[in-house]
Formats: sequence, C-alpha cells, structure tokens
Amino acid sequence: MAMQTMSGNGESRYGAARKSPLGLGGTVAVHAIVIGAFLLIPKEVMEVIANKPFIGTNIPLSPPPEPVVEKKADPKIQTRSQPSPRPTATEPVIPLPSDDPVITGSPQSGAGADPVPTIPLPPIDPPHTPVLTDPSIDPRAMGAFQPDYPGTMIRQGVEGTVTVRVTISPEGRVAAIEKISATDESFWIATQRHAMRKWRFRPATRDGVAIISTKVLTVRFTLTDR
Repeated sequence: MAMQTMSGNGESRYGAARKSPLGLGGTVAVHAIVIGAFLLIPKEVMEVIANKPFIGTNIPLSPPPEPVVEKKADPKIQTRSQPSPRPTATEPVIPLPSDDPVITGSPQSGAGADPVPTIPLPPIDPPHTPVLTDPSIDPRAMGAFQPDYPGTMIRQGVEGTVTVRVTISPEGRVAAIEKISATDESFWIATQRHAMRKWRFRPATRDGVAIISTKVLTVRFTLTDR
C-alpha cells in the first residue's frame, strides 16, 4: 500500500500542484496588453491587412467546360447552298442608234474591186433510158416448137388450144411454165412436157445484157386430116 510522503511541516505535497494566483493574474495581464495594442492599431493599417490574401487558403477552381455535341444533319432534309450576294451596282446604259445606217452605192463604189471568177459547171447528163428488147422464139428451134398431139384426142377427133406463161432464163431456156387456160387437161400436159425439153428463146436484154423475162404463148392443136 502506497504511503504518502510528508514534508517536514507535516503538509502533503499535493498542495504544491495547485496554481498560484500570481500566475493567473500575469496571464490575464499579457492578454489584456495584446488586445489593447490591437485596438490601438490605425484603421488604415487594418484595411490593408484585411485586403491582403491569406496564404494557404483554398482557391476555388473554375468548373470544366461543357462538352460540345455536334449536331448531325438530317439526311432527309436537303440543305441548299445560299447564293452568293451579287453586287447591286447598275450597269451603264449604252445608247443605241434609233435608225439603221443606210448604205448608198454608186457606180464608182466597186470600181477597184476584183471581179469574182465564174466557175463553169459541168453539163448535166440527161436521165438515161435503158434499151429493152423482148424475148422471142429462137428461129433454130421453130421446127420443134409444136408439141405432140395427144393420142386420145386424135381418136376422139377433138381439137383444142393451150395458153401458157413461160419464164425465160438469160440462157434462153424455159425456167418455169404456168397454165393460163386449156381446152383439155391432156393438151396442157403435152404442152408442159414439150416446152421444158424443146423450147428455146432469144432472151430479153437490157442495154444489151441478157435478163430473165416472161412471155405468154398460145399453142393450137388442129387435126389436118379433116
């Protein structure tokens, strides 16, 4: 068990820990002197001190700028370029003559001019008319030109005629034959066969050149015994 230390006069040392009234009074006196000196400072000095910035204070930062959002043009809306402004200055007006100038000629006006040479034009040929010749029977084939008489018509004693249109080649041969009329079919068949084998012609010509042509002929079948 701890024992308290006693001084010689019998008092405890705990009393030494108490503050002295003289110390408290000195502290109050020092504060009073500081406050009085502050109150005695001139007003102008106080304003200068008040306007000076304090070091170490927080300086507010400006807020960051807002992001710029580009507006996209609507493809459905077509924008037209604005026409460039034109100057508004008026153009100078040039007066024009009211009447057309009259040009008057005289006999001496063209005296010194060179005459225009005359170029002779070639003569114009008259339109050419081709020379045509008709086909005709070759005289060398005239004896073999008559077809054979059909036997049935001879026995019956019947005569007749056949009219045909023949197409004659440039070589003078029969290229085709067409019946126009016939008394009997047997007369037509006999004429057709004989013409394709035996008939010869002088062909038609155009400016001396042989060409294809047509000719109408009539063949007669007659009994000579009557």
